[in-house]
Amino acid sequence: MPTRKKHQRLPNGYGSIRYLGKGRRNAYAVHPPADIDGNRPPAICYVDDWMKGFIILTAYKAGTYAPGMEATLELPNADGAADLKSVSSRLLADYSRIRGQEPQEPEKTFSEVYEAFFANKYKPGHSYSKSTITSTKAAYKNCKTLHDRVFRDLRGDDLQRVIDTAALKLKHSSLELILSLYHQMYAYADGQSWCDKRYDTFVRIDTPDDDEHGVPFTDEELKILWKRKEDPSIELLLILCYSGWRISELFTLEIDLMNQSMTGGIKTAAGKNRVVPIHSAILPLIVYRLKKYGTMLPFSTDAYRKDLYVALESIGLAGNPKHTPHDARHTFSRLCEKYEVRENDRRRMLGHAFNDVTNKVYGHRELEDLKAEIEKIKVEL
Repeated sequence: MPTRKKHQRLPNGYGSIRYLGKGRRNAYAVHPPADIDGNRPPAICYVDDWMKGFIILTAYKAGTYAPGMEATLELPNADGAADLKSVSSRLLADYSRIRGQEPQEPEKTFSEVYEAFFANKYKPGHSYSKSTITSTKAAYKNCKTLHDRVFRDLRGDDLQRVIDTAALKLKHSSLELILSLYHQMYAYADGQSWCDKRYDTFVRIDTPDDDEHGVPFTDEELKILWKRKEDPSIELLLILCYSGWRISELFTLEIDLMNQSMTGGIKTAAGKNRVVPIHSAILPLIVYRLKKYGTMLPFSTDAYRKDLYVALESIGLAGNPKHTPHDARHTFSRLCEKYEVRENDRRRMLGHAFNDVTNKVYGHRELEDLKAEIEKIKVEL
C-alpha cells in the first residue's frame, strides 16, 4: 500500500497544512498561524495538494492572498515537482533566517543517506574494485522497500523485514551484503546525526549459512601460507585462521590495538559482541593492514574470494574440495582443539551457543584469561 509523502516541517509562526484523510476531494486544510493562546484559527481554504497549500500559506504570509486564489493554481507535472519542492525548501530557509532561526533541514530518506554514504566512501582517491562497488549497489537495490522511507523513522523491525524477505530468494552471501550495507550506512548516518539509534545492531540473518561446511587448512598448508604472507589476500586469510572471524564480520569489527583485542560479530546472539584476543603471531599483520587500508577488508567479500582463489591456485593450495575463506574459521577451531584451548573459551571466541546453562550465565571470562588460552596455539613455520 503506497504511503503518503513526507513534507518538510513548517517553522513556528508560519501556519499549518493539515491532512484531513483520504476520501476527500480537497484533503488539505490551510490554516494561518495559531493565536497567542495556541488556538488554531479556521482554515483559509481547502486544497487537494500539500504544495498548493504551501503556496497559499506563503501568499497569505506575504499579504498577497485573495479568496479563491487556490482555484487558479496549477502544479507542474512530475518532471517539475522536484524543482517546486526545492523552491519551497529555499523559501522556508529564507523565512527562518529572517526570523533569526536556523533553517530546519528536511529529514533524509534511506536513499538520500545511501547516496551521501556512497559518495563519501567511493570518492576519488579511494581505491575500490569494480566488484566491490557493484556489490554495494546490489545490496542497496535489494532494500527497495526502504528507499523512500525517512531514515530516522526506521526501526529494527523494518530492517529485519528486508533481510527476512530477501532470504526467500537470495543466497546467504547476498544477505550478508545487505547487513554490511546497514552497518556502514548507520555508522555514517550516526556521524551526521541523521539517526537517533544504531538499529542495524538489532538485525540478524536467521537462515543457515550455505557456506558453513568447510575443510580446515592442515599444518603443512599453514606453513606454506606463512611463507606467502606478503600477499594481501593470504595475509588476511592468516588473520582469519588465528582469530576465527567470518569475512562478513570484518566490516564492523572493532580493533583495540592497545589491549590487543577484537570485538564484533553479526549473526547470532552468542556471536554478537564477542571478544577475541589478537594472537601475537598475527598482530604485525593486523597493524600493517590497518595502516595500509584503514580497515581489515577494504572491498566486498565477493571481491576478496576472487582474489584469494587466484592466490591459493598460484601456490598449489586450491584444495579438493576447493578451499574457501570460511575454511579459516574451521582452521581456528582445529587449532584450538589441537593445542587444548579450553572448550568453553573456544566456543566463546567462535561465537557458538552454550547448551550448558551454568556456562551461559556464569561463564564470563576476562580478556587476560582468553589471551592465555589463545596463546597456547603455536605457529609452526
